Amino acid sequence: MNLNNYKSTNPEQLDLTLIASRLESFEETIIASLIDRAQFSVNQIVYQPGKSGFAGESEKSLFSVRLFYQECIDAQFGRFCVPEERPFSDNIPIPQRKVTLPGTGLFIDDYNKISVTAEILDCYQNLIPRLCRPGDDGQWGSSVENDVYAIQSIARRIHYGALYVAETKYRSEPHLYRDLIKKGDTDAIMEKITRKEVEEHITRRVREKTTSIQAAVNPLIRYIIDPDVVVDYYRDTVIPLTKKGEILYLINRQDS
Repeated sequence: MNLNNYKSTNPEQLDLTLIASRLESFEETIIASLIDRAQFSVNQIVYQPGKSGFAGESEKSLFSVRLFYQECIDAQFGRFCVPEERPFSDNIPIPQRKVTLPGTGLFIDDYNKISVTAEILDCYQNLIPRLCRPGDDGQWGSSVENDVYAIQSIARRIHYGALYVAETKYRSEPHLYRDLIKKGDTDAIMEKITRKEVEEHITRRVREKTTSIQAAVNPLIRYIIDPDVVVDYYRDTVIPLTKKGEILYLINRQDS
């Protein structure tokens, strides 16, 4: 990746209010995708290696196979040329169409340096037993289809925040961040980027949205998820991984 192609500053892209608004807009997508996944049972077999039942894939889980093939299609259409779209899979195809991006205002030579997809995957699979009804309903294909949509929306939100929030914070106090980065003081960087009041506001909003989205649902035909599950996931996974990504961006940032 040629860093010079991504250096042009887009003032609108780096406006903190706009960034916060976009992060908020991702919430509805994530909540809706989690609700959709919860309409099926845990179906633990779909996450077990060697149980995919897919021809030629004797070692992978059905979830891993579904995710890989989805990302192969996405890669060919150029999805992973976008900074915040980080793939979970290795050895995916190169784009088969020309992708032209506007200036991002970011200063990093490889977006995969801020990838936290491995952690997202682990935490998501730990979420499933809390999110879904126990047991196996046989709807394995539908389960992994919704899994893929869910983790892709979660990853997009985390990496978008990691990249653009970190760059905006850096620009607000470049000398301070430059000094902390030079020292390699990640604890001080974490303290600096943490805004407890903002995090509390986000979790309150997620609770309200999860409740309101399900308010008109008929519980006889749709499973209603506990808002606490989504709130806990945001507080314990989405927000911390976003901050981890911010630190990765800052310590790998190419000084302008």
